[in-house]
Amino acid sequence: MTKVAFITLGCAKNQVDSEVMLGFLRAAGFVPVSDLSQAEVAV
Repeated sequence: MTKVAFITLGCAKNQVDSEVMLGFLRAAGFVPVSDLSQAEVAV
């Protein structure tokens, strides 16, 4: 499984968009991580 980290900047709408994208990635088999150094993909 591919580890993914999100970096969200800006307004609350950006946070919502990141959460939606994270949901799609989870459904596709990605594993979210909070530590950027452990991520294989950063969005």
